Amino acid sequence: MRVLITGATGLIGSEIVKKCHAKGIVVNYLTTSKSKIECTANYQGFYWNPSRAEIDVDCIKDVDAIIHLVGASISKRWTKAHKQAIISSRLETTALLHDTVKNNPNTIVQIISASAIGYYPDSLTNYYSEGEKQISDSFLGQVVEKWEGAIDTFKSLNIAVSKVRIGIVFSNKGGAYPELSKPIRFGAGAVMGTGEQWMSWIHLEDLANIFTHVLEHKLEGVYNGVAPKPATNKTITKAIAKQLNRPLILPNIPKFALKLMLGDMHIILFESQRVSSKKIENTGFKFKYAHLESALEALV
Repeated sequence: MRVLITGATGLIGSEIVKKCHAKGIVVNYLTTSKSKIECTANYQGFYWNPSRAEIDVDCIKDVDAIIHLVGASISKRWTKAHKQAIISSRLETTALLHDTVKNNPNTIVQIISASAIGYYPDSLTNYYSEGEKQISDSFLGQVVEKWEGAIDTFKSLNIAVSKVRIGIVFSNKGGAYPELSKPIRFGAGAVMGTGEQWMSWIHLEDLANIFTHVLEHKLEGVYNGVAPKPATNKTITKAIAKQLNRPLILPNIPKFALKLMLGDMHIILFESQRVSSKKIENTGFKFKYAHLESALEALV
């Protein structure tokens, strides 16, 4: 099997590449930097420049599936320009892939795209599954709606469409965990707001395994990329402090203070989404890190 991966050098992409190689799956990847193009027996780079609609069409030769991960980071201050970059980076890259596949001979049967649990409305009580029709009216909700809509255009090319709505990723190489643990390590950890907001987390390794599971089993539709046991911000903060053997002595950080510091981006810390992993589990997927404690233990 050969897959084309966008965002292959990022946190999630590099873990998926590792999993693919372990399974004997050959990886083509796209890069905007010609100096980062590698060529080995199982890892082949190709140049693209989505803002100019430039792409090396050889990237899709003999490819069975696309794993589409690329997009500007949401963990960077949401200026007007960066908000536009968050949306356009996802739509431009998807449109370029679509046109490339549409206009060139290929053997692609599936596209698996990253998405986000930001799709789901902020709620302390709801327990969201993939069938939820109501979309969050937040900026992230708008991003996900447009992003998933763009991915759905591949259906018109008779390509199976799969989407993985990613939760809060735990890894010591990046993602949310270093940001959550850093202040705790230095004795400055604190719960955000009331701490009652739900955080649907997932260990990076399990997330990469979900992508390869969807690929190998040719699963279509939407799947939540979250661990089976979401936890509140308060529970997660206390669990990290316990693992690091650090006290939590500071009072809860009020929402308004973080809004002043982070602007609109503060909603990442305060939106509450309790999200179910049942659908992916029902396909036979087994989590390596189903419990918060085991995931944190592996990171520490």
